[in-house]
Amino acid sequence: MLNVAVVMGRLVADPELRHTPNDVAVTSFTLAVDRSYVKSGAERQVDFIDIVAWRNTADFICKYFRKGQMMAVHGSIQTRTYTDNNGAKRKAFEIVADDVNFADSKRDNGGNTASYGNNDYSAARTAAYSEPAPAYSSGSSSDFEEILSDDDLPF
Repeated sequence: MLNVAVVMGRLVADPELRHTPNDVAVTSFTLAVDRSYVKSGAERQVDFIDIVAWRNTADFICKYFRKGQMMAVHGSIQTRTYTDNNGAKRKAFEIVADDVNFADSKRDNGGNTASYGNNDYSAARTAAYSEPAPAYSSGSSSDFEEILSDDDLPF
């Protein structure tokens, strides 16, 4: 079976770090994610996706991300049921984050270019201050060479 979710959107609020009774770090937050399809003459729709992160990933998110920042999340969808205050049964859907990445440009995020997931926390923290790979952000198509035929493509 396959359960993979990848989303990219903006944080709607600053993430807050909490701890379980067993002192496990956890944070839950919401990303505003634009839908890829827009009907002509209509405004782009936005979905608000609930995400939860545990342990070092939660620490990393709360340390480096703030409201409005673009974030890419890779994880899996999880469902859970609960009873609300009125006694009604409810079902919640959320993404459990395995890996998070900065998705803003260097100019927008203050130079943070790290990602964090199932790897060493100190290495991710160190990477947050390293220089990113060069990127084309001028918006000009003159930065790229035009391919005139398919003959040179490897597929």
